[in-house]
Amino acid sequence: MTTGVKHSPADQTTKPFLRWAGSKRKLLARLKPYWRPGKHQRYIEPFAGSACLFFELQPPSAILGDNNRDLIQLYRAVKRSPKVIFRRVARLKQESETYYRWRALDPTQLDAQTRAVRFLFLNRNCFNGIYRTNTSGSFNVPFGGKKGKPLGSLERADFLRAAKQLRQAELVSGDFSQTLEHARKGDFVYLDPPFVVSSRRMFKQYGEKAFDTDDVERLAIELRRLDRIGAQFLVSYADCKEARKLADEWNSNKLFVRRNVAGFSDDRRLASEWLITNIDNC
Repeated sequence: MTTGVKHSPADQTTKPFLRWAGSKRKLLARLKPYWRPGKHQRYIEPFAGSACLFFELQPPSAILGDNNRDLIQLYRAVKRSPKVIFRRVARLKQESETYYRWRALDPTQLDAQTRAVRFLFLNRNCFNGIYRTNTSGSFNVPFGGKKGKPLGSLERADFLRAAKQLRQAELVSGDFSQTLEHARKGDFVYLDPPFVVSSRRMFKQYGEKAFDTDDVERLAIELRRLDRIGAQFLVSYADCKEARKLADEWNSNKLFVRRNVAGFSDDRRLASEWLITNIDNC
């Protein structure tokens, strides 16, 4: 569905097409200044999620990684067949019967395109855009009802622009360290790991192998390595003792963001969050 409104090239920003708990859409204005087109040669994001900063910046070259294999498979499929995937998802009814029928399908038994259709349809119609799996690895988020967003509410042109932008990115499925192995001098690395506080994940959408407090020290080691090789990084993390320890080592700013409590939009609160970087004067 299109509006018929013509946009100038400058207005044609790329929008993320996924709903994602913990998305940084509301912080984009604070994050964008850290990216310097004339200086940074490539964009790297090892916790991609909905990749909203990547789509906002539209870098000419990028590497996106995530340990959510289904997410990376979706991005690969959208790169290859965006028109077909959009058409198939847009035709599905936004109703509980259709939702649970697609949720019950075993993605390992589906071809790559149908697997992508399933992921995207469930994402846009599940409760609050949460990605959560049970102990066997099966997606188990309930139907979101009217709070879901059918793909028809996203302009086809927006979706195709996002697919075009994905063609500029190499996609890596695996632990964040696997994505960071590709970093080199001149790269800009944005890291937005799932927030964990004292071994408790604040956004439980990543399945069994989610980033946890045990991984914070690994992250700290990677940041030092990035700095040594001449790559610049930006980390966003909830205010907690783990974040404060990272912040003490680098340039840092604390800001306040409005978060939904337990995913309910009518129960909001202000929470503090750190931006941690090795970039000066930003």
